[in-house]
Amino acid sequence: MKLRHIVLGTTMAAAAVGTMASRALIMEAPPENIVSEAPVALDSPPEPLGGPGVFISGDTMPSILPAAFQPPDFPAFERAEPDNLLALVQALAMPPWEKTVEAGDTLDVLLSRADMDAQTRTEVALALAVEYDLRRLRPGHQLSVGYRTDGTPSVVTLSVDEGVQIEVTMDDTIVGRTVTPSASTIERAGQLEVNGSIYASLDRGGVPARFAVDLAQILGDTVDFRRDLQGGESLNILWGQTVLPDGSEIGQPLMSYAALDLGDDQFEIVWTDEDNGRATVYLNGEVLRTVAPPVEGARLSSVFGQRKHPIYGNMRMHTGVDYAAAAGTPIAATAPGRVSFIGWRSGYGRVVEIQHGSDTMTRYAHLSAVPEGQAVGNRVLAGETIGQVGETGTATAPNLHYEVRVDGRPIDPLGEELLASAENFDKTDAAEILEVTRTRFVTVLREDT
Repeated sequence: MKLRHIVLGTTMAAAAVGTMASRALIMEAPPENIVSEAPVALDSPPEPLGGPGVFISGDTMPSILPAAFQPPDFPAFERAEPDNLLALVQALAMPPWEKTVEAGDTLDVLLSRADMDAQTRTEVALALAVEYDLRRLRPGHQLSVGYRTDGTPSVVTLSVDEGVQIEVTMDDTIVGRTVTPSASTIERAGQLEVNGSIYASLDRGGVPARFAVDLAQILGDTVDFRRDLQGGESLNILWGQTVLPDGSEIGQPLMSYAALDLGDDQFEIVWTDEDNGRATVYLNGEVLRTVAPPVEGARLSSVFGQRKHPIYGNMRMHTGVDYAAAAGTPIAATAPGRVSFIGWRSGYGRVVEIQHGSDTMTRYAHLSAVPEGQAVGNRVLAGETIGQVGETGTATAPNLHYEVRVDGRPIDPLGEELLASAENFDKTDAAEILEVTRTRFVTVLREDT
């Protein structure tokens, strides 16, 4: 019985791209061109098919490949040249080095753990420092190092806040750049029933619990959250959240509307679209006042009263409240007034003080800078920028120490009546803004549910 086998062996594989290509050829040959039968021992090699060929011997039978035969064209295999295959193997064998910054870590220590020599570490640190203040490096940031196929570092990436990455490429020269993600803001709405504390009720309702601080700051002198809240009150919240294209959230959520219904009275708060944190408070649909917190979106890190001093370790009276925020964050006046002092006050560091009438003064301490042109005697409005967050004086981290004094005596800024004014806006416009905001809340709430 005559057999017609086409077998691509080792010699032809070398002429093509290797054993992988050979196996692919056998698997992809049309089934009707292959006839397989049990091997039969031959006394002598069969004659070449159609002319001279290459004789290839196998373990069980010889095979003949015509010299004129050309394997089909496989573009994918043509692209996988030996050098590229080697590069692929090396790349897979050398994954990026990644590390999350922990307390006590320094950039130099982290880069040394990535097997980077001292000279390169210095150059990388300088390139990063051009784009980012390395004093702001803190736990939670991420550092990664990518490598070339020969094992040398090619790129260093420092991932900081809000999806921002500082990237240093290491080619002929070491160059840094800041990569800011393309982000968008989406609106969310929550409607919940208050039972227990505002904080716990927000948390149970899937609304950022940090909003409890904002509500306490703005309504704390009007609503007694312990006695006035008996349970069952309605609380509506509308807020914005910045998200990246992959859906991950960055930055802090910001409220744009809140409504607390106590039965007899309904308090509503509308935050302006401007980036100053100013809010208008309504009582039963009528304007009650406007307020402007000193630092938008900041975290309340220390309250008024006796506390253990974070540096000296002893118990001392804390005469204000502290807001933790990134260095350089704008600080706004909380009410209209006149600048009465700009300068340095011992442990307070750089300070701006504003006089409100004859008996009330607000103090803003630990500032890193004051706007050019700001001077004693200048009149400021609620929400107007009067400085930037810093850590001057006795401070352990960037923050604003905010203080309110009446007749020279410090009072609790969150417990007493907050400074407010309704003189900087038109009441007709305010009513229209409230109605538009209510409609927007209902629309977003329906979309969310």
